[in-house]
Parts: sequence; structure tokens; C-alpha cells
Amino acid sequence: MLYRLQCAGDSRVRVRTPSREKGPVRSASELESRGRTSVTESTKTEVRAELPGILSALGGPSPWQANASGVSWRAGAGPVMRLRSPIDGSALGEFAASTRGDVNSAVEAAEAAFQKWRMVPPPQRGELVRRIGERLRQLKEPLARLVTIESGKILQEGLGEVQEMIDICDFAVGLSRQLYGLTIASERPGHRMMEQWHPLGPIGVISAFNFPVAVWSWNAMIALVCGDPVIWKPSEKTPLCGMACHAIASDVAAGFAAAPAGLLQLVQGGREVGEALAQAERVPLISATGSTVMGRSVAVSVARRLGRSLLELGGNNAAIVAPTADLNLVLRGCLFAAFGTCGQRCTSLRRLFVHESLLESLIGRLTQAASQLTIGDPREPKTLIGPLIDESAAEAMSKALAEARAAGAHIWGGERLTPSESGSGVYVRPAIVQTRAPIAPMQRETFAPILYVAPYRDLETAIAWQNAVPQGLSSAIFTGSVREAEWFCSAAGSDCGIANVNIGTSGAEIGGAFGGEKETGGGRESGSDSWKAYMRRATNTINYSSELPLAQGIRFDI
Repeated sequence: MLYRLQCAGDSRVRVRTPSREKGPVRSASELESRGRTSVTESTKTEVRAELPGILSALGGPSPWQANASGVSWRAGAGPVMRLRSPIDGSALGEFAASTRGDVNSAVEAAEAAFQKWRMVPPPQRGELVRRIGERLRQLKEPLARLVTIESGKILQEGLGEVQEMIDICDFAVGLSRQLYGLTIASERPGHRMMEQWHPLGPIGVISAFNFPVAVWSWNAMIALVCGDPVIWKPSEKTPLCGMACHAIASDVAAGFAAAPAGLLQLVQGGREVGEALAQAERVPLISATGSTVMGRSVAVSVARRLGRSLLELGGNNAAIVAPTADLNLVLRGCLFAAFGTCGQRCTSLRRLFVHESLLESLIGRLTQAASQLTIGDPREPKTLIGPLIDESAAEAMSKALAEARAAGAHIWGGERLTPSESGSGVYVRPAIVQTRAPIAPMQRETFAPILYVAPYRDLETAIAWQNAVPQGLSSAIFTGSVREAEWFCSAAGSDCGIANVNIGTSGAEIGGAFGGEKETGGGRESGSDSWKAYMRRATNTINYSSELPLAQGIRFDI
């Protein structure tokens, strides 16, 4: 049964909150009869007034500057970057971006640092990372607040993101004593084969706004223990997070005798700066996180010079709810996965395939629970959903919902909560879109809180629907059946880089390799053996005999 669910249009209130006892909401009039709950009103200071104290605590430059080589800051000469907070749309300030010449200077400095850093024993390199982790522990709260101010994610998620940085530091410290190669049996008597892993060179990191600090740390901390300097171009939407993180890590490095000057580099700007970094022939690896469009451009530039690219791009993630699923787990897992970070995670849940026997019950519970999610200033403790990053994100959401409506879908939510006027943030109600089968907008990733829900009859069909999109990042199944769970995780199941059972699609731990297939890019960051991307492999054959037999039994007698 399809429900057409609508919300009140008052821009100052959250959707009416239905009582759990009365069952699912079926109409706007029923919403009207069940009471009203307000959007959180901000009691915090103006965002701009809060910012100087936070940046000062984090050691960021004043005035703001685009370029940094270690603790040395330098102004850019590129276009002016004007910053606004997504919380209230307020102007935060401006500074000049980097130029192609600035990128070249950063590459030169990193290359010089590489000559020294590669010779520092890995456990000593790990000690630097350990100290960076300790500094992050001390500055966790102010850095999390900066993440919230600049990206709009709620403070709890900001704290969680900084914790990811701390966790990856801990992981990298242990890794610094485990950069193992193999010993390989040789076919020749008196010979031994082995492989070694050596530092690769300066690493370029291009990161996105939605995880403005964690993704850099995934790359930078692993690269540092592997012996590689790092050149970072943060998102142009979150440059202050870039300045703060660089300041923290570089200050620690400045007090570490074995760390050469120029080990950490920062450049700032838009597409032109990213292109210059991707085209830099002396940067053997570019790790880029962002949209598929951006990733294609980076991949072409890097491939043209035969460099390496590590791409973590778009996700159009799905979950399957089997007949034996625990609906309490489904509800909790799917709500956070779909609507946490206002639907702006690469692992956000976009598509939900529900067994037809559970559809009516689950739709009712989803809409009911979604109506209780508090929307507002992400600095407020009770807020669960903050703003979209900017107006273009709201336009993309509106376009997707209009396309779904034209395809016959029934939509609950999705309205704007504030007028699109200067000086206000972009707040929206989460949207639940019910369809009878997959529709066109489900084929693409819309970076917004939209959850498409469709019924399925058999698991084979559900898995086929899940895999029938260009992206392949994260996936999940909720089931009480071991057979269904194992099928989903098998070669005949999910085609994604992440396949979960009885948890949502988002919230990955740093211990596992993070990334996906198809248009997600194929790269892997963070845990497991992702470190190998940041090193070069050398295979050695050692002859400890007095003979010189050739491989494959070849005779070449002289």
C-alpha cells in the first residue's frame, strides 16, 4: 500500500510528531491532528564571533593564508576565496587562493623533504605520528567545533570525525613496525627471493567538504609512516579546517628532530589548484576524494603522466531488509545512514529495498521516526540534522524529488525549512520516497537526505537492484538468516567495496580498507593493507652460492 505523506509548510517548525501508539501517518490532516514540535532555535553566539577563538586555540594563521610549508605560512596570489558558514550563511572572511606556482613550490619543498624522510626508520616516523595523535586528543573539542562551523555537521559527528583522526594515528603507529615484505622460495639452489617496500615519494591529497579533517588524516598519517611527505589541497568549502589541521601537525613536526622542513605542505583553492597538483609529475600518487566528475578529471591527468591515483568517489548505497530482519535494528541503522550528516556522506543510505511482507509496517515506522529528528543549528546538543552545505545542494535535492514525483513516486518530506535568502542556512526536511520499483533518480547519487524505498519479492532481485547502479561503495543487508547474510557477502552478492550485515551503510571503522568499485574509483584508504598504495615494491633475488644458474633452466655457456 502506498502512502502519500506531506508535511506542514511553516518554515519555523519541524514536522508534526505522530505518537507511536496511533500508527503510521497517512495524510496531512492526520499530521495536523497530532501536535507540533519545533525546530531547534539557536541559542549560540553568532558563528563569526565564535570563530577567532577556535582558530587561535588550534594555532591557525592570522591573517588567513593559503600556503604553508611546515610552520612557514605564505599568502596566495590567486582568486579571492570568500567563506560562509552553512549554519547561518554568515560571511566568515576571505583570503587569496594558491596559484599553480604555489603548487610547484610545494612540490619542490616536499621532494626535498622526501630525500631525508625516507631514510628515517619507520618506527621513528611512527613516533611523529604518535605525537600528532596526542596533540589531536588535546584539541579534540575545538577542532570538532570548527568542523561543525565550516561543514555544518552536528557537533557529535564533528567529535566523531576528530576521533577518527586519533584512531588512524594509533593504527599508523602500530603499522610503522609492520611494513612487511615476503620471503619467496627460489627455484635456483643457493638463492633466496624477497620483496621490500620502500617510500614512494611526495603524496598529493585532495579532500572533500563532508569529511574535512578525517580523510586527510587517513592519507597523511599512513603516508608519513611509509616515508612520504604530504601535499594537501582541502575542499574550497572547508579551507579553515585545512589550515587548522596543517597547523597542528606541522607544529608537532617542528619539535621532532628527525622531521625535515617541508614534510607537510598545504595549498588552497578550487579546481585549478587541484588540477595543478594532479598534473605534477614529481608527485607519484594522488589520493582524491569527492565526486565522480572530479575523480575522472584527476584520473585522466594522473594517467597521462603514468602516475598513480587513489580514488574514493561517489556512493549510491543500498540496504536490503529481509523478512527475518530485526526492524528495531533496521530503523536505527537506516535513519542514521540515510539522514545523518544531512545525507551528505559518501556512504549515506540512498536506496532501501524492503521485502513486500514488511513494507507497510516499515514505511510507517520510518516516517514516524523521521518526523522526530530535530533539525537546526548543529551546535545545539539536541540537533540531529544540520544544514545542507549550500544552495546548490538544495537545488539538486529539489530536482531529484521533482523527477521522482513525475515518475509516480509518493514523497514524504523534502521541504525547505528556511527561505532561500541571503544570511540564512539551507535546512531541509528529510525525504522518504516510496516507489513500486527502481526509478531513474535512483541511478545517481544526490548528496542530500533522500531515502528511496521500494518493495522486493525475492532476494536475488533485491541484490540485482542494489548492484544495478554505476557506483559501488557501501551496502548492507538486515536479516536473521545466515544463508541470506552469506549470500549477500559472497561473490554472487553485493558488488560493493563495503558489504555489511545488520548495520547501516555508513560509519566505517578505520581498521578496514575504505573504498569501492565501479564509479566509486577502486581506491582503498585507511586500514588493512591500504598502506601499500603509498609505497613502492622491490623484488630482490640474492645469490649466496658460488654458482650462477639462470631461471627457467636457460643455458648460456661462455
